Amino acid sequence: MIGAGLPVRFLTSIVFLLATLVALPVFSADVEGVRLWRAPDHTRLVFDLDGPAEHKLFTLKNPDRVVIDVSGAKLTAAIDNLPLADTPIAGVRHATQNQRDLRVVLDLKQPVNPRSFALRRHEQLPDRLVIDLHDRGKVEEKTIQQVQVSGQKDIVIAIDAGHGGEDPGALGPGGLREKDVVLAISRYLKKSLDKKRGFSAKLVRTGDYYIPLRDRVKKGRQLRADLFVSIHADAFTRKDARGAGVYAVSSRGATSETARFLAQRENESDLIGGAGDLSLSDKDDTLAGVLLDLAMTATMNASLDIGSSVLSSLGSFTHLHKKKVEQANFSVLRNPDVPSILVETGFITNPQEARRLRDPSFQKRMAEKLSEGIVAHFSSRPPAGTWLAANASRVDRKHTISRGDTLSAIAARYNISVAALKKANGMRNSMIRVGQTLTIPSG
Repeated sequence: MIGAGLPVRFLTSIVFLLATLVALPVFSADVEGVRLWRAPDHTRLVFDLDGPAEHKLFTLKNPDRVVIDVSGAKLTAAIDNLPLADTPIAGVRHATQNQRDLRVVLDLKQPVNPRSFALRRHEQLPDRLVIDLHDRGKVEEKTIQQVQVSGQKDIVIAIDAGHGGEDPGALGPGGLREKDVVLAISRYLKKSLDKKRGFSAKLVRTGDYYIPLRDRVKKGRQLRADLFVSIHADAFTRKDARGAGVYAVSSRGATSETARFLAQRENESDLIGGAGDLSLSDKDDTLAGVLLDLAMTATMNASLDIGSSVLSSLGSFTHLHKKKVEQANFSVLRNPDVPSILVETGFITNPQEARRLRDPSFQKRMAEKLSEGIVAHFSSRPPAGTWLAANASRVDRKHTISRGDTLSAIAARYNISVAALKKANGMRNSMIRVGQTLTIPSG
């Protein structure tokens, strides 16, 4: 018999020790970081975990609270300094539940619609628990106010700063983050376009928060945009990769190895940022698929034309990674009725380009060149019903010479004669130089 001959006092001590061990909390995961972002319509709270953990979420009334129980977890991160201003969260409390589970209580200022999901470890990112608190009863703001003068409206440009919030995008030397660079360039681009008569620019992402790729496309439609331009500053496996690039969507896949790499990386953004629900809200039947293909073809052709104008403008200012618009299967460009381009402003993994991308003066100049390319395209082909279309003969159009341009090609692009082009610019011969800006007369 086990324990036979052992003193009773010794056996009692063993039993007490075993009981104590059973009563001790058993933790399987540490919450090593807690971060919070505020978006226009929701607040996102992210718990960084050192391993996967089960969780459940529920709400309580009087007063309003959101309760998150994380199985077998303990909190090792500080939560005292979370930026709660301008959020529906009044305070955050935590305690150990059932001697092994972490309970986090969010005291609310007003009711919310909460949603939670877990994200498994991905590359350098840890396991995460994401809590989205969607604002309730908020009157939806009018997405766009188009200037109407005798039936004439502005040309609307939707500017999408890539990544944001939980998704930092590509990382460069010294902690440079793509999401910060592209938001800065996007803000400069908005300012530049808003100065142009007949144009109105709208930011898809106005701050440091994440927007799922499909929601970005949806926002472009809601804005009734004439162009959706997504701004990025990407990375590549080689540090010597450099130069700006312009991309349009391709129904047949990528046109180069670089395009395939970048498309794969950007499409992973939903996995990184945590879109949660990847199912389509509308399932296309066969007929809808055919109509969608037709619409996409027309939109893709328009995107290529706009991309060429933007690339030409960028080529007069910075090195180009490719001298033509490339095509790749970027999810954020899959919009059947809004021409869309993705602009790579440079490679953030290239030390020289990273220094430029960090510089506000370079960011502003990059935005101005993007603006010039966009305005040049729409000045030559203004959409019907816009102020620009009604006043095309009174608007001076500009074209900045880039490598590969010829007078005959420029004249053909703007539907004018070479003679008219030379006359408008006081040219005695056909000599042109990169960076030179030509005035384009009305056709």
